[in-house]
Amino acid sequence: MAINDILGAAALVFGLFFSVVGIIGLIRFPDVYCRIHASGKVATLGLVGLLAASAVAMPQTALKALALALFVVITSPVASHAIASAAYRTGVPMYTKGDAPQESHRSSDPL
Repeated sequence: MAINDILGAAALVFGLFFSVVGIIGLIRFPDVYCRIHASGKVATLGLVGLLAASAVAMPQTALKALALALFVVITSPVASHAIASAAYRTGVPMYTKGDAPQESHRSSDPL
């Protein structure tokens, strides 16, 4: 086996692991804020790992994979923050331990 095959397989396993953990987080977490964390942070790592695996396996696409990974790393946190901010401003309650939704702590000022 060549070193590229080993690196590609390792990046593929890394990406698949984080993608699966992100999906489990989306299913298991109780509220939108925790789910945003799972999808925003963990899925980004999963996609970057898969793009790295494709760049190693197919060197002719490495530049495109690098550009896509850079785009995802820049835009995914911004999108997650926008969704969480919109949920908070509209009064989506946070999960508390006793399954009772927590009261929203937002002010009356919409901005």
